[in-house]
Amino acid sequence: YDIGSINASADGVHIYTVLQLAKDEAGRLKISNMTCSASIARMHAGFSGTLRKVYEFLSTFIVTGMRFLLSQQICPSLEHASLVLLNSLLDTVPVRNYVDEHIGIDYSLLRDPSITTDTLELDFKGMFFPRVREDQELENHAVEPVIKETERMVYVAFSEYFFDSAMHSYFQAGVLTIELQGEKVPKDLEVLLRATFFGTIFMLSPSVDAPLRLVLQVSAPPRCTIKPSGTSVSVSAFLNISLVPPDRPPVQLSSMAMETKLSAKVFLQGKALRVQLDLRRYGWDPIGAWGGSPPHPTHNCLLLCRFRIYSKQSALESLALFSLQAPLKTLLQLTIMPIINERTKKGVQIPLPEGMDFTREVVTNHAGFLTVGADLHFSKGLREVIEKYRPVPTAAAYSSSQPAEPSLDPSSL
Repeated sequence: YDIGSINASADGVHIYTVLQLAKDEAGRLKISNMTCSASIARMHAGFSGTLRKVYEFLSTFIVTGMRFLLSQQICPSLEHASLVLLNSLLDTVPVRNYVDEHIGIDYSLLRDPSITTDTLELDFKGMFFPRVREDQELENHAVEPVIKETERMVYVAFSEYFFDSAMHSYFQAGVLTIELQGEKVPKDLEVLLRATFFGTIFMLSPSVDAPLRLVLQVSAPPRCTIKPSGTSVSVSAFLNISLVPPDRPPVQLSSMAMETKLSAKVFLQGKALRVQLDLRRYGWDPIGAWGGSPPHPTHNCLLLCRFRIYSKQSALESLALFSLQAPLKTLLQLTIMPIINERTKKGVQIPLPEGMDFTREVVTNHAGFLTVGADLHFSKGLREVIEKYRPVPTAAAYSSSQPAEPSLDPSSL
């Protein structure tokens, strides 16, 4: 019986590993295989205890055995860390999620990763779908994004198809409709509308004091256009103006078509990609949120927004509605746009493993696509996330690892 310690050190430790990355059946990035070789050139050991001299005499045999056992355990440990633990971390990357109660998004990989000496390239689907028709796919006519920037750790490119599929999905879900009635209609606009349709309203007496109802309904999926100068969204819609007499069917005063081009401000907040729409031209506030410095050109979309209305019935009525263009544009900007931006306030999560966040974000517009560049910040330790999602051993696996109880049944021998 002896008490002591062994101080061991290793020199010339060489570990060579190759990870094979691929997409699994769900379209998620996975480590599919790993090859490993490990060797230890030399080991040294210092002994203490009453029999220290004996240990030093036998140190050649002891150290050789330690070196052999240690080198044999390196690769199995690394294989478990990659194929089990790191894959559990990759499981936290969203692949197909619901954005809200109307639409979802598919972030599945289209093909296996492309790896070069400097980069890891992943091609995501990046397509939205309506939840009422989850198998629907929109044909992609957008240009293929090409990322050439290298100043940030990671770049994510979004083509016009990404935004078009979102708006197409909302259109298919039937939610691109806004209704204003009674007190929700601005008073100035209500007075102007009643003056414009005075003759029609007068003929409907005694419903002259009936509340007005405005229903704005998008008539076709909006389309996104991305240029180096900025991003815009083209929208076509119908605006139906009606009187709503109490206890009587609504009486339509006019149905007009509207065409507008909205400027879109795309920015990254946390892990969420957000879009803010505006009917006006963006301006620069020299003493505002930008701290006196001109903003990055991608933060302000200097696009002159187009807006026009016309009657679906006749050119004569279109001429009569000309005076309504300015107040209706004001209605859209002050009343409708805040409603739309509130709906898109949450944004869309960019697929990123748990514990990683973006820093030093920059948004750059190109012809047909935009890129979001950022550095990565580990808000949680890799070990913390892995421990959180470490697979729990099943009862069968646990019992199989225990020594079997001896059987007392002779027939089993």
